Amino acid sequence: NGAGKSTLLGTLAGELPGDDAAVSLGNRALTDWPVDELARSRAVLPQSPGLGFDLGVTEVVAMGGYPFPEMGKHALDTLLDRALTLADVGHLATRSYQSLSGGEQQRVQFARALVQVLACRTADSYRALLLDEPISSLDPRHQLLLLGTARNLCRTDALAVLVVLHDVNLAARWCDRLVLLADGRTVASGTPADVLTPPNLATVYGIPATVMESPVHRGVPMVVFG
Repeated sequence: NGAGKSTLLGTLAGELPGDDAAVSLGNRALTDWPVDELARSRAVLPQSPGLGFDLGVTEVVAMGGYPFPEMGKHALDTLLDRALTLADVGHLATRSYQSLSGGEQQRVQFARALVQVLACRTADSYRALLLDEPISSLDPRHQLLLLGTARNLCRTDALAVLVVLHDVNLAARWCDRLVLLADGRTVASGTPADVLTPPNLATVYGIPATVMESPVHRGVPMVVFG
């Protein structure tokens, strides 16, 4: 906590100013991008997405299509169906958003972000999905489902995905590259095996850590603290 993960994600999303470094997208400073154009290139799932008024679940998910007014109803409906299925919230489609549990709301917001990031389909488009602690309210099954969905979309839909996580073992399992932060600075970056070493983990967490190979996933490091 307080390491700078959410600040980094907010800066890369163009929602926070980068005081010490310039952030660019497509050889263009992020600060030069109009908000509506930026929304057509990346979708952000905040740590605590707020919704101050009540809507139906489908209405919330459809908000992901707002940056694409040219999209026809059939195309939007197709995206909605896909996103609801990927986020495992199709059975909640007729429910009121405010009636849902915290975990269900988090999955609905994930579906909204999926609609937004999948709506841009031009051949040369850059599409990024930025997720800030997206599994904080989820049970283990849906944690794996969400992270697995994000990873699969990297392969099937050529998305760039950046996810903020506290659980180093989930990060090692699902991420190709890790950045380990502490006090606003980078302690290590690289593959999970390169980053998740006992010295790096002791530096960040202040407690001893043992790193071994996962007994379930070959080649994936597993961390045991204490």
